[in-house]
Amino acid sequence: MSLPVWRDHDTVRNRAQKNEKPARKTLTRNGKYFVAPQKTDEDFKQLFARLASAGAGKRVDPHGFPDGPWTPETLADAISSIEVNSNGIELRTVQVWFQDNDNGISNENLRWLARIFGCDDPKAASEWQTELSAARSKLDAKRRKKRGAKETTATRAPDLDMSSPVCESKPENELSLATKPDAAAQPTQRSWLVQATEAVFSRSPLNLPASVFAGAVALQFTSYFLGIHEVTFEAPDGLTKQVGFLWAPNWTFLFLAFMPIFFAATAELLSFWKETGRPKVANEVSLFENHRDWSRNLDASSYTFWAVFLICLLFAGVFQWISVRLLPLLRGGGDFAIDWGSLAIVSPEIISVPEAMAFTGFAYLYMCISFYLFFAALILLYCVAQDFGNIRSNDPGNRDAVNDDVIRVIGARVMRAIFRCVVLAILIAVCMKLQSAYLTSSGKNILRWLMIDMRAVFSSGDRPQSLGNYSAPNHFTSLLIVLSSIFVFLHGASRVTGGVRANNRFGMMVVTIGLLSTAYLLIGAFAGFSVLLLAAVLLATYALCDPDFGQKSTNEKRRS
Repeated sequence: MSLPVWRDHDTVRNRAQKNEKPARKTLTRNGKYFVAPQKTDEDFKQLFARLASAGAGKRVDPHGFPDGPWTPETLADAISSIEVNSNGIELRTVQVWFQDNDNGISNENLRWLARIFGCDDPKAASEWQTELSAARSKLDAKRRKKRGAKETTATRAPDLDMSSPVCESKPENELSLATKPDAAAQPTQRSWLVQATEAVFSRSPLNLPASVFAGAVALQFTSYFLGIHEVTFEAPDGLTKQVGFLWAPNWTFLFLAFMPIFFAATAELLSFWKETGRPKVANEVSLFENHRDWSRNLDASSYTFWAVFLICLLFAGVFQWISVRLLPLLRGGGDFAIDWGSLAIVSPEIISVPEAMAFTGFAYLYMCISFYLFFAALILLYCVAQDFGNIRSNDPGNRDAVNDDVIRVIGARVMRAIFRCVVLAILIAVCMKLQSAYLTSSGKNILRWLMIDMRAVFSSGDRPQSLGNYSAPNHFTSLLIVLSSIFVFLHGASRVTGGVRANNRFGMMVVTIGLLSTAYLLIGAFAGFSVLLLAAVLLATYALCDPDFGQKSTNEKRRS
């Protein structure tokens, strides 16, 4: 009687084993343990922890079981072994995924992880990429909630359909709290000056440089019509001196070349940072949030913008024009060397006093507006560097959201732009000091003055002499420009190089700025200063063309 029982038992067992084989096959794909996406409410950390402990995507043994859970080392090796992943992945990046934190994952790494969990099956990898992206969005939402960013809830709550299940499941008092705009969610009133200044730089990078260039050209033509474009002034002691408007580098090279290029470089960096660089570094989910955070950081410097605006308009513009141009024209002289703006005092047959007052007034108005925009550009460069550093220091979780190579490339590009702008700013200061030093020298024109000074190094012939102690406001203004520019460069280096390793390229930047600043300080200080100035200008010109000094990394070449 027992024999049939054993036979029935064996039959049931064989049938069960046959049923196990197709069920086990559904858990394996391409010889790897497959876990199908379940579309749960888990965030990225919870979902990843479950899949890693289950060993999803690992090779299975002959019985269909995975070879234990994933470890940071084994998962990093698996991702790096993917053929199309030429860059591989760093172990510390994978270790961050296993840690209990709010760190996310970059789009590139999410794609590799989906391929691992999808067992190299295209359809399964696509499904897992969708599942992981949704889980990452949930993690990002939790992270924003922890930061206290209630604006997203306040702005999105009114957009909910009142007939939706979400609204139906909420109590009435809770819904009213969600839709009630609090003080933090209200859009702050932006300073019109900051907003207008940013708008000037945020439009086409060609608009502002072209406007400055057009204004300079208008001044050149006006000086030609007035007959002061090229004038030789003869002093009482018989010295002849070229004081024409077109011979003044602080009104020609400065506004026709250096300042337009400076504005173009600033506008290009600002556009790159707002639209491309900042979203990648900050891992902002929406472009709205990215612009909102940037605007807040910029508005924090509104008092600085106003201070610079008032100083440039009142002191560099109105007060300087009154003291340097208007009063000497009315009084018939002053403590300033004769130049194109004071020719009416000694040569009224060339230009009359009213004409000189009108032309200098227009020129100084153009100058003060241009220099406000110049110092505002330095503030913008400062804010970009400050924003970069704040994001990297306040949110270390983004180290996984944007890989280190991308951060280094963005940081290097920001630093290159800041370096270019600083070099151009010091060249602007050089033009200003050259004109002041020439006017107080015995040179007949500025080119001959520089050539004689350069020959003085190799011979003991005639050397330019000083004509006396004249007041030179440009000395102070140009020094202020140099100091402000160097401060912006040093600040940028301290904030940006926190995520970018210093190298020989940065050392060459420091050498270039140091040499150019030294040459500026020594203008007119000794015979032969022009040799040092020429060497500094040549190095600066090369640096403007190639700020990497031929040391661009492979990652930067690939991503730039």
